[in-house]
Amino acid sequence: MTTAPNNKTARAQFDRVSLSFDTPKGKLQVVEDVSYTINDGDFIAVIGPSGCGKTTMMSMLAGFQKPTAGQVLFDNAPVKGPGPERGVIFQEYGVFPWLTVRQNIAFGLTLNANHVPPTQRDDICDHYLSLMGLSDFANSYPKHLSGGMRQRLAIARAYAVKPQFLLMDEPFGALDAQTRANMQNLLLQVLAAEGKTVMLITHSVEEAIYLASRIVVVTARPARIKEIIDVPFAYPRDESVHERPEFGQLRSHIRELVMSEYRAQQAQAASFSE
Repeated sequence: MTTAPNNKTARAQFDRVSLSFDTPKGKLQVVEDVSYTINDGDFIAVIGPSGCGKTTMMSMLAGFQKPTAGQVLFDNAPVKGPGPERGVIFQEYGVFPWLTVRQNIAFGLTLNANHVPPTQRDDICDHYLSLMGLSDFANSYPKHLSGGMRQRLAIARAYAVKPQFLLMDEPFGALDAQTRANMQNLLLQVLAAEGKTVMLITHSVEEAIYLASRIVVVTARPARIKEIIDVPFAYPRDESVHERPEFGQLRSHIRELVMSEYRAQQAQAASFSE
């Protein structure tokens, strides 16, 4: 297995990865020559303007799409498709409306890849119901839950199958500000208790700084690496980190990086429409 320069184990690698699509107007380049490594225990946030190719990068690591050039590796082997060691959490909650909260959490544990005996299944469900504050709603259906509770359910279901690596695509993007802050804190608590490696796609600079150990800033489409930033705050973190001068300085720096790419994207769109 590959070892990273800082003696951490490399879990995921983008090795000169590009992806393009054929369209009626010609080839559309979405990702171009991207290389970086996600080490064991990293929390990587990927940020950039809307439509730049962030989610496409995550989809390749999840195994939903294949690069047209280069390689995406997981544990030093090319990614050939989805796998139980990589849990994916989407913005759209990703829960089954016809199953109760408990049944949603248990669903993955009934499949061949993650099958566990019924008694152990009940113990796992009870653990995540309690951890996510959903015990009182175990027999409720998702339609009876608030948006924040449905997202907690989606995270509980992803965690229940014990993935080593979490891929999170704007998981809190549809939530109001207070619920989003609570979900961020809950995520940090769970990660501290369980330990995961995470790739988070986000549009929020504040969220990226608060949660991540490193931030990958990508350019307007096609997605290329603009800058990789080490976040200088140790874990565990709490909301007081937002008040630190270093937080504000880093926020301003990343915002300018993202806004410069947003302006480039607007200029690109204007040139295409001429």
